[in-house]
Amino acid sequence: MTKSLSNDPLHGVTLEQIVRALHAHYGWEKLSDKIRINCFFENPSVNSSLKFLRKTPWARTKVEEEYVRMMQDAQ
Repeated sequence: MTKSLSNDPLHGVTLEQIVRALHAHYGWEKLSDKIRINCFFENPSVNSSLKFLRKTPWARTKVEEEYVRMMQDAQ
């Protein structure tokens, strides 16, 4: 039996892991410059960002795309 590997770079990565990684890499100020959404700009925190991103698909997509870019740049 062969184990198939996913080509999806987000496979197995939670939204919380993504937000924490982006925050650790960029910090809130630089992250809010890269992705112009209020949860990173005004009184930012991981919890408030997760709450907003979970109910705002367009913003979550932007965050996921930036995470993938960050990971590709790190390789």
